[in-house]
Amino acid sequence: MKKLFTLLLLLVTITAWAKPPKNQYVRIKTTYGQCIIRLYNQTPKHRDNFVKLAKQGFYNGTLFHRVIQNFMIQGGDPDSKSAKPGQELGNGDLKYTVDAEFKDSLFHKRGVLAAARDDNPAKASSASQFYIVEGRRFTDGRLDTLEQTRLKGRKIPTWQREYYKTVGGVPHLDQNYTVYGEVISGLDMVDRIAAVKKDQRDRPEQNVPMTVELLSKKECKQLDKILDLNTDKTALGL
Repeated sequence: MKKLFTLLLLLVTITAWAKPPKNQYVRIKTTYGQCIIRLYNQTPKHRDNFVKLAKQGFYNGTLFHRVIQNFMIQGGDPDSKSAKPGQELGNGDLKYTVDAEFKDSLFHKRGVLAAARDDNPAKASSASQFYIVEGRRFTDGRLDTLEQTRLKGRKIPTWQREYYKTVGGVPHLDQNYTVYGEVISGLDMVDRIAAVKKDQRDRPEQNVPMTVELLSKKECKQLDKILDLNTDKTALGL
């Protein structure tokens, strides 16, 4: 009986360990530090595309080629790997797009990862270019003005307003560009890059190359546990 119990316990343990992590996380490294990003499961097309490119090592050596303080830092242009100083960047891409995946629950708060795109009517995303929001805080008055002008009457939900007022972000991009992840640690890297000296095209005067790597399953599970614990504490008001 003891042997059977031990065997069952072992099988349960192995099964639990064999389960995949809830989320995929990636690490972006630069000379200004590093950050870890959780990719959203609610946007599977963007998540899977980013994972595919990261596995291929596509992003390694690409630049953060466009930075605007209190707004965002943008990278992922394949042309940036071999760009000459002062060269205009931002038009390079791969030979496909990713369908828009807009979700009401995903918005442009400070620290989110989102997809760049051109002016195509379907608002399909660039295959490779992305940006990380630095953002700024807004007052109720400024949010009211945005609703009447740039948002064309669309109301910002109350709970999102609180984020924009206390944490910050870029509300006028909501429902126009797909948000598909968020920085869970290392947001100071974004602030440092956003503050660098740049030229008239918002390209940093000194190149800011990146490397992007997928975290292992073990690391992802550890981060899942930490995030679950923090969520539980928040729910309990701790």
